[in-house]
Amino acid sequence: MESGGRPSLCQFILLGTTSVVTAALYSVYRQKARVSQELKGAKKVHLGEDLKSILSEAPGKCVPYAVIEGAVRSVKETLNSQFVENCKGVIQRLTLQEHKMVWNRTTHLWNDCSKIIHQRTNTVPFDLVPHEDGMDVAVRVLKPLDSVDLGLETVYEKFHPSIQSFTDVIGHYISGERPKGIQETEEMLKVGATLTGVGELVLDNNSVRLQPPKQGMQYYLSSQDFDSLLQRQESSVRLWKVLALVFGFATCATLFFILRKQYLQRQERLRLKQMQEEFQEHEAQLLSRAKPEDRESLKSACVVCLSSFKSCVFLECGHVCSCTECYRALPEPKKCPICRQAITRVIPLYNS
Repeated sequence: MESGGRPSLCQFILLGTTSVVTAALYSVYRQKARVSQELKGAKKVHLGEDLKSILSEAPGKCVPYAVIEGAVRSVKETLNSQFVENCKGVIQRLTLQEHKMVWNRTTHLWNDCSKIIHQRTNTVPFDLVPHEDGMDVAVRVLKPLDSVDLGLETVYEKFHPSIQSFTDVIGHYISGERPKGIQETEEMLKVGATLTGVGELVLDNNSVRLQPPKQGMQYYLSSQDFDSLLQRQESSVRLWKVLALVFGFATCATLFFILRKQYLQRQERLRLKQMQEEFQEHEAQLLSRAKPEDRESLKSACVVCLSSFKSCVFLECGHVCSCTECYRALPEPKKCPICRQAITRVIPLYNS
């Protein structure tokens, strides 16, 4: 707190930072809570023979936000794994990720860093079909890459360490970057895998489609069942809620601390002002009662004890108001009795 009673720059920065972080966390929490509520309100539709009749009776022959679960089946061709034999799927994602150590000039430590240098995703049309055999019903899945939770399984993963010469090591230490190697990963959505889809279910020309929903709702194609997916979303909502509450409490505590400091500072100023007025009133009474020859000595008296003469100058305020004995008796940190500014130096005053 500054001497004038205003909050310091650090306190303003702390209050502003906690307020901004709290607002950001609260915004994320509201978004997560909205997504969780939308998932709870999604209509569960059974993938069976009566699916088309259910959709034909629905308004517009569609369910705006539906949950459906089935097995993955390719429409025509399938994608073969490049590394695993007899592994077929409908979505294939190949990733090359670079791993390296980067020197942090602030902490003076080597930190792990990774960067995707190449990624390619291949897809073929596929349907969701019932797990039971003999049912002639299928749901065509559209735009699977638009889903926020694409349930891909890692079928191959290998790390290729970098080979470095002695000169390379020296150059990497000088540049502040030490490559560790390249990680090669293949992920696939296998044929026959169980998939939970959450999106818009539409009946169009006697075919059923699952597509991204409208009105800003999220599209899911998850390898988890619906209850696990909902539980994960609710756990995320609770986490963001706790974070928002913690930073909100920190913001309130910071604001309370600043306001309390200002209140105490104001009370101190009022107390000092009252003491100064009482002293001036007491001094005026003494001057009015004193003899003319004693008034000059009273004006030069110490404002603390009123018995000794003023004998020192306080810096940086410049007030001459105390004797040496009363200055030594002031509590630490020593402050001027008149203006309450901190005393940095004392200059003796000699009367000739």
